[in-house]
Amino acid sequence: MHWYYGTPMGWGGFAMMGLTMLLFWGGLAALIVVLLRRPAGIGHDDSATRILEERLARGEIDTEEFERVRKSLRAR
Repeated sequence: MHWYYGTPMGWGGFAMMGLTMLLFWGGLAALIVVLLRRPAGIGHDDSATRILEERLARGEIDTEEFERVRKSLRAR
């Protein structure tokens, strides 16, 4: 009977397994950070609408222009 002391992968296999695990967990952590830091889709539209309302209040644009641009913003 022969006893096998060691692994068929050797040190190279363990190094690749460790590197792959590190890449997986690092990628997962990076994905979570990107998703948490991404601004909500509403924020950009609200700021654009706010600026548009300020321009209307200052008299830079009329109500027709306001409605046309607001519809265009909501369509995006």
